[in-house]
Formats: sequence, C-alpha cells, structure tokens
Amino acid sequence: MKRVEFRRKREGKTDYKKRLNLLLNEKPRLIIRKSLKNMTIQLIEYNEKGDKILVSADSKELEKKFEWKAGRTNLPAAYLTGYLVGKKAAKKGIKCAILDIGLGKSIKGGRLYASLKGVLDAGLNVPCSEDIFPSEDAVKGVHIANYAQKLIKEGKYEKIFSSYVKKGIKAEDIPKYFEETKKKID
Repeated sequence: MKRVEFRRKREGKTDYKKRLNLLLNEKPRLIIRKSLKNMTIQLIEYNEKGDKILVSADSKELEKKFEWKAGRTNLPAAYLTGYLVGKKAAKKGIKCAILDIGLGKSIKGGRLYASLKGVLDAGLNVPCSEDIFPSEDAVKGVHIANYAQKLIKEGKYEKIFSSYVKKGIKAEDIPKYFEETKKKID
C-alpha cells in the first residue's frame, strides 16, 4: 500500500528531514528566499503553535526606507538586505543563527551568499565557509559599473539599463550608491 506524503512535500515546498535537523539546533533560522523581483530574509524561531518571526526585511524596504534605486535583485541589493536584517537582529539582541536556504540551489558567490555576507558583516554569527561568498567588488556592484561603462562605449546602455535611466540613476555609479545606502542603514 502506497503512503501519501505530506502536502508540502508533495508540492515541493518543504524538505522535512532538513527542517528537523535545523530545528534540533535550537537556534533561530536565518531564512533567505529569492524571487525574480525580490529578496526576503527572516530570522525565525520554532514554536509548537507555529514559527515566530523575530526579524524580517526584504529588498522592497531598501527602496522605501533607504532610497535604493539600483534594483532589488542584484548582488548589492542582496547584500544590503542581509545587512539590514543583521542590524535589526543586533538591536533585538540576537547573536547567532543557522542558515536555511530551503529548496533553493546553493550557488557559490550568488545572491543567497551575498545576503549571508551582509548578515555576517552586520554582526550576526552564522556558521559557514568563507569560500562561498562573492568578492568584495561584486558585492559593491563594481562588476555592474564596469559592464555599464562597456555598454556606453558600444552605444547599448539605454537599452540594457532602461530601468535605471527611468529612475534617473547611473549604473556606473552603483558602488557609490551602495556605500551611501550602507551608511544610511548603520
């Protein structure tokens, strides 16, 4: 007789073995989720009646509160969202957590690990390897600025960075915007 699995497992939303191992640590979970338009980061504590959200931030908050206009899904935005969560956690007295990326793919140097780097730089202790983080230049958006400079020379800048042009910002100045926004978060 075939056993019916839990609904969330059938839908591909939850890996219960992994979740159980994370819950046995008895530390808050640092949950990082990415979508095509947004990054969401939460610190969640297990409770029998339902998980309790201790701290939460998403990249929309960067736009609204800190005037970040350089996109919500790039590496600098991911880092700044993580940095914001780390600062909020420090204010609440949270010192350590366990990383939970769910069913997301673990890609070295990707947005998930840029967010984690932001959380660590804000002072939260999360056990991880230093090899997984993107470079400092990538976190600051230097690679985007270099690409924008290349496109200006080729005459394709307005087409590729049209959303930046509409917002009135220059893609080649992203490292400067990054530093300004990081200071606002502090």
